[in-house]
Amino acid sequence: MIQFTIEDRTGERQTLEIPEGIGLNLMEVLKASEYLILATCGGMALCATCHVGVLDGGENLPSVSDAELDILDTLPSATSCSRLACQLRVDETLQGTTFQLLGEEE
Repeated sequence: MIQFTIEDRTGERQTLEIPEGIGLNLMEVLKASEYLILATCGGMALCATCHVGVLDGGENLPSVSDAELDILDTLPSATSCSRLACQLRVDETLQGTTFQLLGEEE
């Protein structure tokens, strides 16, 4: 099982346990876990409505792609800790990471 923590917009934290090899990205897991995120583009890295902040454990995440960086650059609220949940595969690199929901709500 892969464990990571989500901090919602009220500051409440919940640890999620996801089976290894599930083949989903973080955005899909958040939507399935009933977090209110728009994810307007459906995971194509075009809208940034699945914007998350990495609060802890980001050193193990894969590098930001050029496409992801291009979209993050359009967000006034983006920081060096910003990622798009649709671009993060749920795998061992997420183990122990804490994410903060920053994108638009449904």
